[in-house]
Amino acid sequence: MATFFQHLTNALSVGSLYALIAIGYTMVYGVLRLINFAHGEIFMMGMYFAFFGITLFLMPWYVSFILTVLLTGLLGVGAERLAYRPLRSAPRISVLISAIGVSYFLQNLATVIFGGRPMTFPQIPLFTDVVQLGAVRLQRLALLVPVIAGGLMVLLMFLIKRTKTGMAMRAVARDYDAASLMGIDLNKTIAITFFIGSALAGVGAIMWGMKYPQISPTVGAMPGIKCFIAAVLGGIGNTVGAVLGGLLLGAVEILLVAAWPQLSGYRDAFAFVLLIAVLLIKPTGLMGEKATEKV
Repeated sequence: MATFFQHLTNALSVGSLYALIAIGYTMVYGVLRLINFAHGEIFMMGMYFAFFGITLFLMPWYVSFILTVLLTGLLGVGAERLAYRPLRSAPRISVLISAIGVSYFLQNLATVIFGGRPMTFPQIPLFTDVVQLGAVRLQRLALLVPVIAGGLMVLLMFLIKRTKTGMAMRAVARDYDAASLMGIDLNKTIAITFFIGSALAGVGAIMWGMKYPQISPTVGAMPGIKCFIAAVLGGIGNTVGAVLGGLLLGAVEILLVAAWPQLSGYRDAFAFVLLIAVLLIKPTGLMGEKATEKV
């Protein structure tokens, strides 16, 4: 039971990280019907922001983390303003190619500025110390991640459901043209959506860096893919679905490897197998709704 509890806690921790990052995918898709393939690279830049804030600029960790969240949010807004907004009325394939271009641009920019050599993320004792819970030994981060992620998700749902900004976001997601006719500032609403999604990726980057401390310009590639899969599993465009998809993906990865350690080398493949299985059974995802074409 102690071993099972340890693996379950790790699964919840990893799943919460996937959920945080997947929310950025699903929010942008819900508003713009755009898959922001640069989201994984924004996550990667967040890890570098936090790393250099502590190691180069010698900031207290909490100041560096706050600035990291703000900078990743602004980076997402900048990507939307420069790469996506000019193509908003262009064919979808043009925007998709632009998103892939932003992804490669950020990855190569990080290589030029930070170098390709892997670096080690600073370990903060408050998060990385090991705690003993009976017979279970866990890194404190494994307990804090679900709490932090859960709190942020509650705040996000409050914003979406109870504020005028959230109402505008839901209106744009429901009908882009009608929202514009009703006087909603589309540019402002979309920019806020990108800021929130990218800022959550920044939070995820900080916690990911303490859990998996190696940083490189390509570190965002696989987490980005997995979190996109998590968003699709839950029903892309549905925020609650993204959370469920992230938790499901984390549980499958950790618990399967715990049950069959010989499969640990295939851990990344589980995400794709799970994606195929869900799409075969329910193509819209766990909480997705069947899309209807506009007449």
